[in-house]
Amino acid sequence: MKAAARDFVQIARLEREMDAQGLDAIVARAGINFTYLAGFAYPGTLARHLDLADSPRGVYLVWPRKGEARIVVNAIAKDLPARDSFVEHFDVYEGYTEPPIERLAKTLAEMGLADGRVGFETNFISVADWEALRAKLPRMRTADCVALMDHVRAVKTKAELARLKFGADMLDDAFLACFPTVRPGMRERDLHAALMAYCLSHGSEFTHGILNSSRNTVSYGGESDFAFAAGDAIRTDYVAYLHNYPGHQSRTVIVGEPTAKQRAEYALNLDVHRRTIDRCRAGAKVDDLWRFTMGEYRKAGWPDHHMLIGHGVGPWWHQQEPILRRASEHVLEEGMVLALEPHVNFWHVQDMVLVTKGAPVLLSPKFNTDEPFVVA
Repeated sequence: MKAAARDFVQIARLEREMDAQGLDAIVARAGINFTYLAGFAYPGTLARHLDLADSPRGVYLVWPRKGEARIVVNAIAKDLPARDSFVEHFDVYEGYTEPPIERLAKTLAEMGLADGRVGFETNFISVADWEALRAKLPRMRTADCVALMDHVRAVKTKAELARLKFGADMLDDAFLACFPTVRPGMRERDLHAALMAYCLSHGSEFTHGILNSSRNTVSYGGESDFAFAAGDAIRTDYVAYLHNYPGHQSRTVIVGEPTAKQRAEYALNLDVHRRTIDRCRAGAKVDDLWRFTMGEYRKAGWPDHHMLIGHGVGPWWHQQEPILRRASEHVLEEGMVLALEPHVNFWHVQDMVLVTKGAPVLLSPKFNTDEPFVVA
């Protein structure tokens, strides 16, 4: 049985925002918004066509303020949404022959939107497509809907929360299953492969992440033949998607008995991490959260100007607004889900939390982070 849009889309919130901006429809092309409004995620090669703004096999979702949504899709990519999507209406074009933007223009005209006001993700439509669309529909008025959709997606439904919790549990299960296999001489790529295999074999449709030894000074450089040694602290940062929604955590494992300094630094960062989480309550200002964390690092003599200390999560792409950064104007709302990750170097603990009016709710409790995970 298909899921219903009302269970996963904040429809009333979306309609209020569309009304406030006088929008007759929204066109979703970027993966984060297409997946959110369509209720399914494309895998593999088809997924890449959502990432490429100039794809000759791109897909669009038109969500009208009144009436039924429609998906503009090439023939190869139709069967999956026909099976899984909330949306029941499909306008099919021939990939590589008919430009998708031309089929979109025809769909908008058929929906009575040729004279309407339509929201587009202006950060995800090419200049060529924009000009082609305006040539086909010269009377259509356009608006940017990027911030609108970020705002709508930020607060989760109960069904979204259940999927996020399921993903978080599965990812922690992967850490708990794979960390005990770490030994001196094991390569970074071996542990990465084990984590990926666990997630994929336990239901994740898409998994990605990084890990590196504390002696490997190039983070986010890709897993390599770099071998672990006794005394290493291993940093991880992984995402595992199940039914469009991610589990997203970071855990630390130490090879051999930790030194007193390692235990002290881990404890210091964990303390800042948890006190930052406790401040993630409805009404909190993101800039205040960032400044609190940086102030605590400054007291410890640690670097105090980080790019971010966390971010919202959602379907398709794990890093969504609100981005917890300096000078953000965002204010936390009840129902937001955040991945909190204030960290220094390889002391990286990341948890997913639900924002409430009171104390935040931890969505990733299966892995005990009170102490670093130690392997012989």
